[in-house]
Amino acid sequence: MSDLKKMYKTIMDDHFPDEMTISFGDQKMIYRKRAWKIADEKTGDLIEKGLRYGENPDQEAALYELVNGNLQLGDCRFISPGSGLVSSISEEEMIQAGKHPGKTNLTDLDNALNILKYLAGRPAAVILKHNNPCGAAYGRTVAEAYDKANMADRIAAFGGCLVVNRPMDRTTAEMVSANYLEVVAAPEFEDGVVDILARRKNLRIVRMSRISDLEKYRASRFVDFKCLVDGGIIVQQSPVNRIRTKDDFLPAKTVYKGKEFAIERQPDENDYDDMLFGWNVEQGITSNSVIYVKDGVTVGIGTGEQDRVGVAEIAVFKAYTKYADALCFRKFGVPYKTFELEAAEGKRDLAALKEIDAQTARDRGGLAGSTMVSDAFFPFRDGVDVGIKQGVRAVVQPGGSERDFEVIEACNQADPKISMVFTGQRAFKH
Repeated sequence: MSDLKKMYKTIMDDHFPDEMTISFGDQKMIYRKRAWKIADEKTGDLIEKGLRYGENPDQEAALYELVNGNLQLGDCRFISPGSGLVSSISEEEMIQAGKHPGKTNLTDLDNALNILKYLAGRPAAVILKHNNPCGAAYGRTVAEAYDKANMADRIAAFGGCLVVNRPMDRTTAEMVSANYLEVVAAPEFEDGVVDILARRKNLRIVRMSRISDLEKYRASRFVDFKCLVDGGIIVQQSPVNRIRTKDDFLPAKTVYKGKEFAIERQPDENDYDDMLFGWNVEQGITSNSVIYVKDGVTVGIGTGEQDRVGVAEIAVFKAYTKYADALCFRKFGVPYKTFELEAAEGKRDLAALKEIDAQTARDRGGLAGSTMVSDAFFPFRDGVDVGIKQGVRAVVQPGGSERDFEVIEACNQADPKISMVFTGQRAFKH
């Protein structure tokens, strides 16, 4: 066990070159390896190093920043040098480094920015873990946004990466410092905030001023590489979300065997607000995915499953589990699982636990009145039926299935009827 613990504390040397050039025909993109001088945890000596390690402690890894070259392929002009976010973090911006970051710390931070670039209009917070959001939320303030995102899934947020899109204030910092996070990033930190956050010595505190300008990145494409086990590479353009306002959604209608099917309940303004929020958060979730959102907060997030009905069910299960935990934590100050264990040992009131379960069931895990969002079309109605059984009031999905008529019928047959819109594009992310 001691060797395993030592493994995670080891800073691994890498043998990647300081500079990397990628040629696309006669066009070249030049990248420079990123490194930071950070004090050693034991000796205090400054050690210049890039990534601590890769996805696992036995994998060498390096981070490269695009420093020269402009790439245009066909009608697509890709993002140019001087636009760095995560890849251009300096020592000065690492207000508290804690220790050299690993790959997952930076990819979590990157995907948080990928989501927040669509949520620029209001204070918002996203907490990432394993490159998927644990919770995402709007708020009237940063503190409210963080509290909602955290309570959406307190359990998964443990050890996660928090990014907010407004300067962090003392109220938010006090809430954050009460929890265990690996990374906290914001466009700025108000006076006294860093001192509060620094109570946790290994917390990485990062100032990213460009978070304030994130919206300009929403239409920018980058070159996306997927390396294969045989050493081959698949290259693609990064996706662009076509949905900017409610007017970009498409009416949910189709024709099947000469008969027209159309959604009967049209969305209201509250529906559209959650539809936009949910579809924007969906851009940063691993496929296959189905999520539920309500009042600008994620309620249940299902990720990375092979079938759509299964991931819809997993998101429901997670919603109920996290809702019960939130009830327990707010009332008794301990996680649900801790209360459950202590109740079984006779240390806590089993009746109180049963009441939490009963309230969770009555409230359907917070899913009643939520919006269901799917990153691809529903091939059958069974997927959307999962949400309807939990009382969702709206559905967002790309459309385009041969059985769209079935899904439309399911929404029209629901009591009360469910509204639905199509996005006209899917949001796969692998």
